Amino acid sequence: MAERKADKKIRDVIIIGAGCSGLAAAVYCGRFLLKTLVVGEIIGGVIITTDVVENYPGFIRLTGTELAKKLEDHARDYKSVEIREEKVLDAEKHGNIFKVTTEEGSYYGRTLIVASGTEYRKLDVPGEKELANRGVHYCALCDGAIYKDKVAAVIGGSDSAAKEALVLTQWAKKVYMVYRGEKIRPEPVNYERVMANKKIEIISSTNVTRINGSSNNVVSGISLDKPYKGSRELAVDAAFVAIGHIPLTGFAKKLGIKTNDKGEIMIDRNSRTNVPGIFASGDVVDTNFKQAITGAAEGVLAAYAAYQHVNDSKVILPTGDVHE
Repeated sequence: MAERKADKKIRDVIIIGAGCSGLAAAVYCGRFLLKTLVVGEIIGGVIITTDVVENYPGFIRLTGTELAKKLEDHARDYKSVEIREEKVLDAEKHGNIFKVTTEEGSYYGRTLIVASGTEYRKLDVPGEKELANRGVHYCALCDGAIYKDKVAAVIGGSDSAAKEALVLTQWAKKVYMVYRGEKIRPEPVNYERVMANKKIEIISSTNVTRINGSSNNVVSGISLDKPYKGSRELAVDAAFVAIGHIPLTGFAKKLGIKTNDKGEIMIDRNSRTNVPGIFASGDVVDTNFKQAITGAAEGVLAAYAAYQHVNDSKVILPTGDVHE
């Protein structure tokens, strides 16, 4: 890795995360003429792994990639907004300035908007780690096409799990949904789609205890904690884990940001955290209903709160290099 370089310019806002929420925040930061830097590992975030988006107002139907591109293009239309595809490693506070370090360099800002999103929650059973990308996956849109005319299992019963199962039916000849609860719990429209799809079979009130591999080290099946049709072993070619997400808030404690028992950043109705100058939005925060549109709205609120903070601030900033 090349030596990291410090960008000594002080932005008004640094947005950590380039998903729907971070990009929506960037749009409004641009409208407020704030000097803004967006840094995120993947521009577009998790929405680009979504096959079809049908619940973003203004668009009856489009792909997740299309929605992400529209948001990115809108944000880039503002000359005061810069977007960099870089993985954030750390964030610190130095006096009244925030320092964000990525794999490429370090950047300084007067405010932070944390829209870092989440990562896939792991099942944490034997075989999951060993067979990762060899039959164990977390994104049907990304990897489902590999399993044309094969048998796949989706582990989970949420709306996201239902969408994964529906996507997989485009290729797989059979899709099992294995869920620990008594009844899967997707949104009504997706519940109806699952129940009407003859390729999908639901195994409820059951846990996966192991993911099994073949002699050539690819997934050959899953083990269950109770028999299904007389056996605790289910032969599948792939296991797609869809049991939720973990918020990416590793640097929150260092900054003094309050989080709840799930690790989500706690915000008020204006997307403010307990730390002056730090705002948060999207899947990383403690709201119950997490959608692309709600994350975008929270990003807009965060941008407005950051705008107010910058304009109300009485801090006299250095005009040259940052002094730590």
